[in-house]
Amino acid sequence: MLDVPPQHALKPRLEMHGVHKSFGATLALRGVDLSVQPGEVHGLIGENGAGKSTLMKVLSGAHAPDRGTLALDGQSYAPRSPLHARRQGVAMIYQELSLAPHLTVMENILLGIEPTTGPFMRWAECRRIARNALNQVGLDHVQPTAIVGHLSIAQQQLVEIARAVAMDCRVLVLDEPTSSLTRKDIANLFTLIRKLKATGHAVVYISHFLEEVREVCDNFTVMRDGQTVGGGKVGEVPNGRIIAMMVGREVTDLYPRSPRTPGEVVLEIDHLAGPVKPIDASLRLHRGEVLGIAGLVGAGRTELLRTVFGLDQARSGRVKVMANIGGAAPATRWRQGVGMVSEDRKTEGLALGMSIADNMTLSRLEGLGPMRTVMPSRQRRAAQPWIEKVPIKCASAGQAVGDLSGGNQQKVAIARLLHHDADVWLLDEPTRGIDVGSKAQIYRLIDELALGDPATGRKPRAVLMVSSYLPELLGVCDRIAVMSRGVLGQPRKVKEWNEHELMVEATGQQGR
Repeated sequence: MLDVPPQHALKPRLEMHGVHKSFGATLALRGVDLSVQPGEVHGLIGENGAGKSTLMKVLSGAHAPDRGTLALDGQSYAPRSPLHARRQGVAMIYQELSLAPHLTVMENILLGIEPTTGPFMRWAECRRIARNALNQVGLDHVQPTAIVGHLSIAQQQLVEIARAVAMDCRVLVLDEPTSSLTRKDIANLFTLIRKLKATGHAVVYISHFLEEVREVCDNFTVMRDGQTVGGGKVGEVPNGRIIAMMVGREVTDLYPRSPRTPGEVVLEIDHLAGPVKPIDASLRLHRGEVLGIAGLVGAGRTELLRTVFGLDQARSGRVKVMANIGGAAPATRWRQGVGMVSEDRKTEGLALGMSIADNMTLSRLEGLGPMRTVMPSRQRRAAQPWIEKVPIKCASAGQAVGDLSGGNQQKVAIARLLHHDADVWLLDEPTRGIDVGSKAQIYRLIDELALGDPATGRKPRAVLMVSSYLPELLGVCDRIAVMSRGVLGQPRKVKEWNEHELMVEATGQQGR
């Protein structure tokens, strides 16, 4: 356990001054400053591509800075590698967990710091260290001999934190730690963060959710374009001001909602059941409407969209897309005017090694070359208008999607549906893991889709949207339905819902 010095004696646990980092001609960090006290939870926020990840890789020893100074507890700090950084007391918990799933909990916790005598492992001490670390993070019910891959995502995350605790970390960095957690898991994580704070740890908390920053952080720093652009005490700065720092302008209306007039029904689902979930789902989606689906993780929301789109085979029930009735494969759904954005953009939604133009045009290649061929020049010209409309920050349409920030990757997935000219949009967690500025652009685009474009004669689209972020659903949707344990409830107008009522229905507590 770390000692917490008296308040008057506090000096920064972590100091970073004037940090610069370039990659070729790209200047990723331009003189960043960051200071965190012992016993402080410090929010680091900014848009995707602002430089947060690069700064944390410098801190964790993955990158060496070109210029600037780092210090821990007043002593110069220059990590040579992530393992060296951990041994110096800096631990990084990435959004994508870095555990060895085939090893035991104990082996993961002690990886790189195994107590040995000569060539022999001191197993009794290994078990003692692992058990002590597990107890500190609230995993006292988990056996050190359990296989990590058999644990839940929330438990695996706590194992990572236990590994940091076992190495006597002084600075713990959490990168988007709640992106795959349930509300109960998030509450448990916040309890642990407060416990670490009380024992003198300095915590850097990276999140796109301002309500999380407000709940758990003491102070915050905002980065934009590789620079520190502001910060302060969380309780003293309103959200509007923080967002303005992030995007470089005032965002007056995060959730634009133009007057919409729902038209004909373009998607009908009657008592649809998938291989496992959904168990029973019925709805009518109208042209010019945004219909949201709320529910807990595992309720069957993603499976519903997958079954409608043909990725999963329906067990029973009916799907009707305009005049088309019956089951269909994804290629058929594309031809019927249905497009889908997956919640898993990295492994399912995008081909990261291919170019932006490739990803945008894959579902509709007609007209991009003679005799069913594709000419790269035409492909890039076809992608350019959508790059400008969404908009996507990139070097060119030929840049690999894997080189883009998460927010810009998501915009590529969305732009594919624009290129395809889809009438029915199935959006599964369309803003997960992206910054507030990119979210605002996607919300504005959804509003434009539901309106259509009278100037060009483009009819309004219909949007069916799954999201775990309740303010988002309440902000952009016309109606919301709640899925609980595989069963979809009756859609109701958004004005009839609030966050509490959505959660009551999602947890099956209504009427109790």
